[in-house]
Amino acid sequence: MHRFFAGVLIAGLALAGCSKSSEKGGRAGNDTFKVSVPAMAANVKQGELQTVRVAVERGEGFTQVVKVQLQAPAGLQVDPKDTTVQPGDKGDIQVRITAAADAPLGQHTILVKGTPDKGESTETQFKVNVSAQ
Repeated sequence: MHRFFAGVLIAGLALAGCSKSSEKGGRAGNDTFKVSVPAMAANVKQGELQTVRVAVERGEGFTQVVKVQLQAPAGLQVDPKDTTVQPGDKGDIQVRITAAADAPLGQHTILVKGTPDKGESTETQFKVNVSAQ
């Protein structure tokens, strides 16, 4: 019985850890948004491409355009680097991460910043593990 509950707890924690969010941006109350990124590091081999999901999550009262900018370190490319999420959009952004053939091995950080038309911007980051081919 204890094993069953431990298994359920571990599975629940694993599912809850699928993404992480930035601090709220925008204004106050429901006029805010967050940027969600993968909670676990993305894995990519040198010379290969990996796709991850970044999302703009809106509060009930938030109806502004959000400009999303991604910044990668040397050896990694992100596409798109800049994009906008319109008020009626779902908010999902498929980000393609490409590691150069000579990209440095190890863990790297991708910075993601969301900026609304008016109010506070917010930023977060996620990790990318680069391994040899």
